[in-house]
Amino acid sequence: MNKFAVVGMGQFGIAIAQSLASRGAEVLAIDNKTERVEYIKDEVAHAVALDATDLKALQAQNIQDVDAVIVAIGEDFESLLMSTVQLMELEITRIIARAANAQQRMILQKLGIKEILSPEEEVGKNLAETLLNPSIRSFLPLPDGYKIVEVNTPKRVTGRSIADIGLRKKYNLNLITIKRMFDEVQDGKKVKQEHIIGVPRADTLLYEEDIILLLGKAKDVERFIQLNQ
Repeated sequence: MNKFAVVGMGQFGIAIAQSLASRGAEVLAIDNKTERVEYIKDEVAHAVALDATDLKALQAQNIQDVDAVIVAIGEDFESLLMSTVQLMELEITRIIARAANAQQRMILQKLGIKEILSPEEEVGKNLAETLLNPSIRSFLPLPDGYKIVEVNTPKRVTGRSIADIGLRKKYNLNLITIKRMFDEVQDGKKVKQEHIIGVPRADTLLYEEDIILLLGKAKDVERFIQLNQ
């Protein structure tokens, strides 16, 4: 079983702890506020109220035995830094820390932290992208200008096959998969349920309600959307 510790039970830390626990991981949730620990205790393997800047308190929880520690403290950067330093002192194999802005990211990088999360920055980028281009549902930026994007099927490609559209040849894009709505019966009621259809074939047709997942350069994704609106 994977073991993780999450330090800081604000909204971000709780979301991480809940997500890890729901996937079967053993999670140690840590916060210096008892009420936050009480809130999460029934959803994780262990929840402890302690000062994460206290080296001995961390050692007492055998935190050095976990696979990774996520330092998700958001409201007090000094505490985040001190907690991170103590974890480095304990020679934790993998430390992932939160940075609220570019300055905090730079400080953490100078400290030697290689994995840094910036939820506020990512939310801002995603919101800007979807506001400027409503066809894009979500996206994951990758190195070298690439993205994985969820795109509403453009009107001009609706009803056409993957081969006919020529995503790779015409647009330099790779189709990863398709999210499609299916009619199902649940509790005696007819409902629409979204499913992944797997690896699309060349003769697979795109429907109006489909969401397509594309991999490619940002400029090529934008070109595909603009030419087929």
